[in-house]
Amino acid sequence: MNLIPAEIEFFGIYAPPLLYAFLFALVAMVLTVWLLNRYRLSRFLMFPEGVMLAITVIYTAIFGTWVFPT
Repeated sequence: MNLIPAEIEFFGIYAPPLLYAFLFALVAMVLTVWLLNRYRLSRFLMFPEGVMLAITVIYTAIFGTWVFPT
């Protein structure tokens, strides 16, 4: 395993893998929140903004670990 940090090139733009993981996590969070609202499950949440932040952090950790490993 290469322990040297690497950058990902996307259309000539070099960026750290965590940035791409965060962007994908934002998209996944929006989809998840849309599904929660669509099926009216968000009414059971006391602090929806905190849940959105927690979902984003969880997705970032998942994407950063398995999809965009450094």
